[in-house]
Amino acid sequence: MSRRRTLFLVLSLIFLAACGSQPRRAPAIGEAFVGPATLNLRAEISPRSKVLAVAHHGEKVEIIQRHRKFLKVRTSRGGEGWTDTRQLMSPEQMSDLQRSAERSKTLLSQGRATAFGALNIHGEPNRQSPSVYQIAEGESVDVIGQRLAPRASPPPPSLVLEKKKERPPQRPARSKRESSSRLPPPPMPTPPGPPANWLALSRSRAPVVTDKPAASAPPPAPVPMEDWCLVRTRGGQAGWVLTRNLRMAVPDDVAQYAEGHRITSYFSLGQVEDDGVTKKSWLWTTIAKGGQTYQFDSFRVFVWSLRRHRYETAHVERNLQGYFPVEVHNVETTSRQGTATSQGFSVIVEDKQGDIERRTYAFQGYRVVLVSRAPWRPSSDAEVPPGAPAPPEPRAPQRPSWIERLKSTFTKSRR
Repeated sequence: MSRRRTLFLVLSLIFLAACGSQPRRAPAIGEAFVGPATLNLRAEISPRSKVLAVAHHGEKVEIIQRHRKFLKVRTSRGGEGWTDTRQLMSPEQMSDLQRSAERSKTLLSQGRATAFGALNIHGEPNRQSPSVYQIAEGESVDVIGQRLAPRASPPPPSLVLEKKKERPPQRPARSKRESSSRLPPPPMPTPPGPPANWLALSRSRAPVVTDKPAASAPPPAPVPMEDWCLVRTRGGQAGWVLTRNLRMAVPDDVAQYAEGHRITSYFSLGQVEDDGVTKKSWLWTTIAKGGQTYQFDSFRVFVWSLRRHRYETAHVERNLQGYFPVEVHNVETTSRQGTATSQGFSVIVEDKQGDIERRTYAFQGYRVVLVSRAPWRPSSDAEVPPGAPAPPEPRAPQRPSWIERLKSTFTKSRR
């Protein structure tokens, strides 16, 4: 019986030792969210090392170790591995991305575009930001905004929690007896006097005055900028892509009239039948060159000519500074026959005085008529896409000029 008891105690000790030999989990020094759609966590920092775990977009991970720009993270399932800091998002960036996705659902589409190849969708207009989604080659997306952003990437956010610096312990104050018992410091030695010929030395080193002006510092080099588009996929995901990697899906028989300018938005204004073939009327906006703070510098309306069987320009305006959104909607027009409703559109442009106004046009068959001009004011923030100008401030009424006052006085005297 004693042998069995001894054997049982030995086996119990072995079992407890085996349980206690498991490695302890490293404490978390920060938290982050996965940016890419799929993120491989590797055993070492090298990109060729073995993949230990896989995390997905939006998954929360714990940071357990840092080495320069690389972080070792732990997933909710317990998988650990190394990754680049640029592949992770801070909690603030994740919340901003979610708010942007919700807001993008209410923004108007400025036309559909296709990618020349597989294209990454970034969470921010920056090449170094995580790519949250990817567009396949030939896949179409909605363009809902545009922005000009600097090419230089901002520093990545700090994902590791900073420890509070502990103050060193203060030394206890000495008593008056201890301070009085100490010997006073020795007196400072007398500084040396000036040399005997100090006056001649000062004259020989006097600065030489010239009439040449001081050279001014060179102006700072301009910051290179890039055009980015905010796009929305069919599944509702939103993000930023480089504008030059997109092509607006305008029919070729209309796109040939772009004259080398880039088409930024396009809309259908109706359609006609020509020998059993349906041809649409188009409105588009174009820009001559990129790197501008506005979205287009001209717009044009194309109609299909039933007589010549080709597209012709019904209306065009150039040398503008226009902004998104461009809207297509019904417009009411008043004439001698009464009030009628027709297809129309509105654009947001800057006038000669620098004010932002909204111009509304009516499209009547082959004619485009300006209906109204009014200061632009969005009814809510949801209507303002990225890159749009700030709403204008209300101006105080200006005093009429002396010519206008003279005309008013003359008119009143005649009455």
